[in-house]
Amino acid sequence: MKVAIAADHAGYRLKQELIPSLRALGHEVTDLGTHSTDPVDYPDVAESLARAVLGGAVERGVLLCGSGVGASVAANKLPGIRAGLCHDSYSAHQGVEHDDMNILVLGARVIGVELARELARVFLDARFTHEQRHERRLAKIKALEEGNRHAP
Repeated sequence: MKVAIAADHAGYRLKQELIPSLRALGHEVTDLGTHSTDPVDYPDVAESLARAVLGGAVERGVLLCGSGVGASVAANKLPGIRAGLCHDSYSAHQGVEHDDMNILVLGARVIGVELARELARVFLDARFTHEQRHERRLAKIKALEEGNRHAP
């Protein structure tokens, strides 16, 4: 699978650990930065990764920042992005299977390298189920993005 990975300065070291692991699993990995621990703003990194996913350059993305919260919020501002902050394997695969999550967000100051590797693996191995109930819910999310939805 074609995958992009990006991190702010807080996630840089964990990103560097994940890249060879993802490649060893057979994924084609594009590193969208940052390329050092020099401070950068997580919205810039999140936007770069989200646009790669939306543009079809990659199928999915892995995004890292210190807690994962800021990067998740920023990425989800782009319509069509379904970024999930996951720190357990159930959420990492279920987010894809039920919610068609296309970006996995990780908090580099929250989890360790081995858990990050496992979460990325299960996220990339998971497939959207296309069950009717999940399709219906995704349609509602898309309507929200378009401003065409009001609470029932």
